[in-house]
Amino acid sequence: MSQVKKAVITAAGRGTRQYPASSAVQKEMFPLVDRDGLAKPIIQIIGEEAIAGGVEEICIVTQPGEETLYRQYFHRMSEDTLDAFRGKDWAILQSERLQEFGERLHFVAQESPEGYGHAVLQARDFVGDDPFLLLLGDHIYTTATDMPCAAQLMDLYERSGLSVMSAVQLTPSSLLHLYGTLKGRPLEGDEDLVGVYVVESIVEKPTEEFAAGHLRTLGLPPGQFLCHFGMNILPPLLFEALQFHVDNNIRERGEIQLTSAQEHLRTQLLEPGQYGACTIEGKRYDTGIPYGLMESQIALALAGKHRGEIVESIARLLAEQLHSLSER
Repeated sequence: MSQVKKAVITAAGRGTRQYPASSAVQKEMFPLVDRDGLAKPIIQIIGEEAIAGGVEEICIVTQPGEETLYRQYFHRMSEDTLDAFRGKDWAILQSERLQEFGERLHFVAQESPEGYGHAVLQARDFVGDDPFLLLLGDHIYTTATDMPCAAQLMDLYERSGLSVMSAVQLTPSSLLHLYGTLKGRPLEGDEDLVGVYVVESIVEKPTEEFAAGHLRTLGLPPGQFLCHFGMNILPPLLFEALQFHVDNNIRERGEIQLTSAQEHLRTQLLEPGQYGACTIEGKRYDTGIPYGLMESQIALALAGKHRGEIVESIARLLAEQLHSLSER
């Protein structure tokens, strides 16, 4: 089995839910303070997640014309800028890391907004004949272990020997309208692969009634389902499934959907039992919506080097709120 050395990050969305800020800068370039205490754009935090899992090259799917904006950011300081940072060795180091990060990047444009699956299809030439890690450009992750979420996914993919590995999380039925939902059966034969499933069905944003009748995974608590976690390891065969949807104009809500292509891949292109899914010990956060952006920053802060200060600050703010409420 080939090791996963390539990642694709989709970042071609219009950012309408983050207007008006997204009219000034791409939502993937919004800054957050990462766990190491450094302020970084969201796309860098996501890219570093992939690199921590072993990825060497990253393709970012953008809107037309945005490659230049990314290139302008991901490079070392100019000589003129360096003068302003004399004596700040940490900044010089980060400048070099930006350059190294930028050297890993490739770009491809999604010329028309025709859905998530359509965006992924644009990376076909970059992927070539290799398996690849697929990440969303507006989701960040915190891990509950010493291993980053993408690295957990990579590890289970390699140890399982399956052709596909989709990260999933247990999700209550009330939230199924937000996620692609999978039905699976536990992978048998290896006690070290607890939480790995062979996928038997994939449906995009099912109703609670449909899920209860068709998507229950045995062994899960009542009312809980396996839903996409926002990262997948996929074979290049996926692009055949996506191209089939484009050629036959198979759309949901007017768009070429990735979930539909994944189900086509599972049923039509792979050997039976080769589509896997695994639960990840961690949390994901959607920075593409205002509330999610705020939650993402809090989550990073509580998982990072300034955790103590942030906990004290939150406690103080809550106490002030309670005091204010008691005086009303």
